[in-house]
Amino acid sequence: MPSLFDKLWSAHAIAETPGGATIVAIDRIFLHERTGAAALNSLAAAGRTVADPARAFVAMDHIVDTRPGRGDATTMPGGTAFITETRAAARAAGITVFDIGDPDQGIVHVVSPELGIVLPGLTLVAPDSHSCTQGAVGALAWGIGSTEAEHALATGTLRVDRPPTMRVSFDGALRPGVTAKDMALALIARHGAAGGQGHAIEFAGSAVTALPMEARMTLCNMATEFAAFSAVIAPDATTFAWLAGRRYAPTGALWDRALAEWPQLHSDADAIFDREIAIDAATIAPMVSWGTSPAQSVPLDGAVPADAAPQSLAYMGLRPGQPLAGLAIDGAFIGSCTNSRLSDLQRAAAIVAGRQVAPGVRAIVVPGSSAVKRAAEAEGLHTVFTAAGFEWRESGCSMCFFAGGESFGAGQRVISSTNRNFESRQGPGTRTHIASPEVVAASAIAGRIAAP
Repeated sequence: MPSLFDKLWSAHAIAETPGGATIVAIDRIFLHERTGAAALNSLAAAGRTVADPARAFVAMDHIVDTRPGRGDATTMPGGTAFITETRAAARAAGITVFDIGDPDQGIVHVVSPELGIVLPGLTLVAPDSHSCTQGAVGALAWGIGSTEAEHALATGTLRVDRPPTMRVSFDGALRPGVTAKDMALALIARHGAAGGQGHAIEFAGSAVTALPMEARMTLCNMATEFAAFSAVIAPDATTFAWLAGRRYAPTGALWDRALAEWPQLHSDADAIFDREIAIDAATIAPMVSWGTSPAQSVPLDGAVPADAAPQSLAYMGLRPGQPLAGLAIDGAFIGSCTNSRLSDLQRAAAIVAGRQVAPGVRAIVVPGSSAVKRAAEAEGLHTVFTAAGFEWRESGCSMCFFAGGESFGAGQRVISSTNRNFESRQGPGTRTHIASPEVVAASAIAGRIAAP
């Protein structure tokens, strides 16, 4: 019997190619300013147009400055051209642009769900490896390249090799203080950064269904760090309640029809997967990375492994057996498409309230969207953060990744709520430890890696 992925795939499969690939219908296409102009300008140069502009969107998120009072100018050399050229090309193509200063601007994978652009049962692609975040609503979403984006824009289809399937089941109750970020890091640490290589993953089990929507997005977001093709969670009452009333969600009779159809989007009881992984949720502890891959992570009260990779040790300035808790930090970053939603900021602010960032620590909060920023400010969270000594920024990707602009600096040790801790990910020579927003907040206050 079919899995959820099987149902999504079959609903969008148009034809098989002689080579065995499938022509798949694409419902939504999201671009951003780092690669958007390349796809759109190439399309125009070939004399082609966007097949259905209403299904395509652009978010200014990757290169935009996040400092207050920002405009088109960025700290990235040549960054302004990426922004202005993408804006012009998108407007010429008739595509909706969530531009700098737009109340709906933000990171693609935050904006799309919060506006209801991605919905259960849809396919969505974007030139960003963390597009799988959006599978949390029961959609099939994956990252593509600029050439594929051009093809999807022109035809509403893509040629895709059908991926193998995997179910990762988290059953049981999470311990207090354990988050979706910890679930993902525990999975990757136990099974390796290539553990989900090329698979379409379904996250399932009682611990997953107990997660609120924004935590489900965090879990699906990290599937890319597991080398997955995509990730999905079956939509349920939590999903439907979260989507109700969002701008692009159906209304009236169409909403009633959706509520009748969406509950069918689940794996049948006897569905078969190519691989299965089962994890007891009660065994997961708060996690923190020590090395230069999310797989190089340990429980917060753990130590650098005895067999740690020498290259990672050298880059991070650590030694085997060294405890992670108590390690002095220079910076703390809360943001990214992984952990920059309102609930992330609420949990971090609860820890920060009434306390002060440790001397010598640069602490930054970057909301995932302008809507998140407004909601946080309506609750006074910005005051909590700034009173504690955090910088409060405009929305965007910011220092989740280094593209030649702002960074923390060589040799700086940073605790971050982002998804990647690769060498120089947050700037040349910057040493990044990834963890939940709660651990980042606590560490900023302590001046060292610390438990909330």
